[in-house]
Amino acid sequence: MTASFEKTGVNNGTLTFTIGQDLIAKGLDVAFNKVKKDLNVPGFRKGKVSRTVFNKMYGEEVLYEEALNTVLQESYEGAVAEAAISPVAQPKIDVKSMNKGEDWEITAEVVLKPEVKLGDYKNLEVSVDVDKTVSDADVDAKIAAAQGNLAEMVIKESAAENGDTVVIDFEGKVDDVAFEGGTAQNHSLELGSGSFIPGYEEQLVGHKAGETVLVEVTFPEDYQAEDLAGKAATFETTIHEVKAKEVPELDDELAKDIDEEVETLAELKEKYKAQLTAEKEEQYTDAVETAAIEKAVENAEIVELPHEMIHDEVHRAMNEFLGNMQQQGISPEMYYQITGTSEDQLHTQFEGDAEKRVRTNLVVEAVAAAENFETTQDEIDTEIADLAATYNMPKEQVEKLLPADMLKHDIAAKKAVEVITSTVVVK
Repeated sequence: MTASFEKTGVNNGTLTFTIGQDLIAKGLDVAFNKVKKDLNVPGFRKGKVSRTVFNKMYGEEVLYEEALNTVLQESYEGAVAEAAISPVAQPKIDVKSMNKGEDWEITAEVVLKPEVKLGDYKNLEVSVDVDKTVSDADVDAKIAAAQGNLAEMVIKESAAENGDTVVIDFEGKVDDVAFEGGTAQNHSLELGSGSFIPGYEEQLVGHKAGETVLVEVTFPEDYQAEDLAGKAATFETTIHEVKAKEVPELDDELAKDIDEEVETLAELKEKYKAQLTAEKEEQYTDAVETAAIEKAVENAEIVELPHEMIHDEVHRAMNEFLGNMQQQGISPEMYYQITGTSEDQLHTQFEGDAEKRVRTNLVVEAVAAAENFETTQDEIDTEIADLAATYNMPKEQVEKLLPADMLKHDIAAKKAVEVITSTVVVK
């Protein structure tokens, strides 16, 4: 193989390479074995025609396209390595020649990873706005939340107040015509939760079970159902029950109900204070790391960022997000329906931070290269073990899913972040 690269733009160029006779022969063998099994040739059992007969009848050239598909990726990767370039997107392949008995000549229009000129990335000065102190009020709020989770709903005879839950039937109409999705029976609604159309919940406050209330609202201009956006509506609402939260008394017994590892309310407060302190410390550490990396990225220079990298990052983030949704039982179609959005809108949503993430990744990679990190087998084994424990997977499965080169890249990136953050000075 011979390979040469000619730069045609800031991050673009043409990679020209040849595919030698040995690799062509390998591709032709694979292509022939793939097509011959379906051939019916007089004098031969199905799939048993010889290569010589096949070539005489059909010509070897009919195998060229399939042979090229077989060996192209291997050839392209070899040419990339020989030319010492770093493509970041799928190449545009063009076949220049595939003459019989000659090496095949191929060109690939490629987009390259942009050059990063690092600025200062050590001993950076940053400021963060994270208060690490934990007050008694913080502890009390955490306990109050746990206390609220153990509250019981009890039916009340008096009028509904904010925070109460009402069980209702309702029928919504626009211009005296019922609309799709505007009717429900025995629906539980917490007043003050803001889960219904603005203005709806407030009009149920002060009413008792057994009453029917004609609620008048106007749908927001940006309401997801376009046929209802901005329109006035009435909801005939019947209240069946009014329920209030009955919060248990805060004492040592409740503390044990909240956390079986404690015996008293004082112990629970002490434990919660330690948890909140650890959380604040983690928030502070994360804020410092984020600020330091942002500073290193700000100090670096990237002349031009290929739009292909941003596009790929958007789709990576979208796939990760939708994958997480599917793990919760929500398909992409269901998500778009629930949120009233589309794939294009989700794409636009993720575009906002995509460029920032791409720049950050490039700078972190550049720092790793500048520091010339070497990854040991012990570090790879530790990384595999950590990932296996995190995702509850066998280590062998992690090794199959994540090639060694990818693991080395991730380990080097972690070391680069450590280099940036370990010397940071917080104002």
